[in-house]
Amino acid sequence: MSSDILRRDILKWTTTAAATGIAATVFRPTAQAAKAKTPKKIIPIGVQLWSVREECKKDFDATLAKIAEMGFQGVEFAGYYNYAADAAGLRKKLDALGLKAAGTHIGAKYFIGDELKKTIEFHKTIGCSLLIVPGDGRFTDPEKSKLYAEEMTKAAEALKPEGMACGHHNHTHEFDKVEGKTYWDLFGERTSKDVFFELDIGWVREAGLDAVELIKRNPGRIRTTHIKAKPGKDKGKFFVGQDNYDWKRVIKAAYDVGGTEWFLIEQEDYPDGKSPMDCTKISLDGLKKILKGMKKLG
Repeated sequence: MSSDILRRDILKWTTTAAATGIAATVFRPTAQAAKAKTPKKIIPIGVQLWSVREECKKDFDATLAKIAEMGFQGVEFAGYYNYAADAAGLRKKLDALGLKAAGTHIGAKYFIGDELKKTIEFHKTIGCSLLIVPGDGRFTDPEKSKLYAEEMTKAAEALKPEGMACGHHNHTHEFDKVEGKTYWDLFGERTSKDVFFELDIGWVREAGLDAVELIKRNPGRIRTTHIKAKPGKDKGKFFVGQDNYDWKRVIKAAYDVGGTEWFLIEQEDYPDGKSPMDCTKISLDGLKKILKGMKKLG
């Protein structure tokens, strides 16, 4: 009897609540409410330290401090300078500055044999999970390119259990063709999906290709993207946002299909007599302005 009363009370309360619009809120969370709880993905901004390599040579610690002060969230290494044998010290410095290890440029030889174990240990210590080969002569060799792809796939297999991955950074020659296909496409076919691409947009533009098309052809494999201004024959300056380029298309593709984890400014040209540090800051500001307009700035 008491259970019948309880059911009647619940039915009465539900009927009354429905009449006042309460039931929909209590019992059926709206799609909008569920969506609101889902955190919005924001791809962070880092810098490839090759951009300020001369400053790094002079005083690496001071350079890292300036990079952090500019507002970068992470750094991609191109050497470790005074921390080459001190991973713990480098991690301490990064933590103190609030910087993340966005990635590193490293030779493929460090993925082989005993070197691989050292590579994993060093980079796990500094919190760096994305290891990128900045270039390898075998990439565009008809025969050696196959061996390079095999080595990278094996490296990816060894790195994956450690929460790490390896990838390749392009210039323009990776898009040379052999037997009707680019070496870049062949590398993608010959490697496992765990091997990623670091897509350098500046060099893609120099090669006369559509970066968005390359991203779409490799969904989930463009884990880092070099944001580099290369206006070439087009009107524009060597600064992101002043280079007469539709960055919004690339950014949208990176979000939609690229699987991109970092946008990385790489400044290789220093016009108007400006310092590398100043030029890097101008490109950072240009990228932030674009991202803000797209409501994708963290």
